[in-house]
Amino acid sequence: MRVQRSIDIAASPEKIWPYMTEPDKILKWVTTFKEFMYTGEKRNCVGTTFYVEEKVGPMPLMKLYFVVTEWIKNERIAFRKTSGGWVKDYEQGWTLRETVAGSRFTFIEDVELPFGVVGRLVGTVGQFSSGASVNKMLNILKNLAEA
Repeated sequence: MRVQRSIDIAASPEKIWPYMTEPDKILKWVTTFKEFMYTGEKRNCVGTTFYVEEKVGPMPLMKLYFVVTEWIKNERIAFRKTSGGWVKDYEQGWTLRETVAGSRFTFIEDVELPFGVVGRLVGTVGQFSSGASVNKMLNILKNLAEA
């Protein structure tokens, strides 16, 4: 299941970047994350690890461990699940591109559910509600960054 959404924000990439890397700021807009904490000494590069507790709709709370696979300051961060949760595979990427009026923020999430064909069917249905949830989160991010 893939969800991809973008939003234009009237703020520079430098102003938005902390909302992509600082745990307290991430928790303000990624409303599905109930907890976020770095788990290793690295905090700003590829290989950085972190732990997230995520609650999505009626599904049980997931306790997930991630590793950062891309880190380009003020441009892009991407991460993939290394363990935990009930999903088979989980990757996210957050990208900033400078525009004339500020920045364009793009959120991409790829989730592979277990259970073969049944998981793909559930994913197809879940894609719509996930997209709506991401839209809400991006609007929160926009409001925070533009304040």
